[in-house]
Amino acid sequence: MPFEIQNKEIPDIKVIEVKSFNDNRGYFQETYKKSSFYDIGIKLDFVQDNHSFSVKNTLRGLHFQKCPHEQGKLVSVISGKIMDVAVDLRSNSMYYKQYVYEILSDKNNKMLWIPPGFAHGFLALEDSHVIYKVTDEFDKNSECGIVWNDKEISVKWVVDSPIMSEKDLKLPMLKDIEKDLKSTWS
Repeated sequence: MPFEIQNKEIPDIKVIEVKSFNDNRGYFQETYKKSSFYDIGIKLDFVQDNHSFSVKNTLRGLHFQKCPHEQGKLVSVISGKIMDVAVDLRSNSMYYKQYVYEILSDKNNKMLWIPPGFAHGFLALEDSHVIYKVTDEFDKNSECGIVWNDKEISVKWVVDSPIMSEKDLKLPMLKDIEKDLKSTWS
């Protein structure tokens, strides 16, 4: 298998390390193989690829889409380094409101699988190109988020004043949308 898998503290989140086949020409990597992903329990199909560029200290998130357009995400970095964060929003989960993070970079060949039911965000630790595959298309009416510094979640970001969009700065606190989420992922 061209991948090594680690479960995070929240076992549904997986770190996927891509094997690199190097020689004097450079390298080759398989970054996705449906049968291998099915073998490790990722049985959703990807329907859209996204690419973002963020300058150092940019924070994007915490974003998610509500049902019926919830998204699983497979996140990787093709240039740079990020702190990638996933927050469990599934009210019936023993990890509800907890988060995990992983450092993803162009040097460590790691990807992060974030299933539906999680908010996602990342902080660019360097200028970074981030790509991610998603399991449902973007739907404007389903988009939602939680403010990055929500005290109830208390993500330990490594910067105090990140660069952010006005839209992300105005995202609600979890407590203000929690009732709606319980009917979504209970």
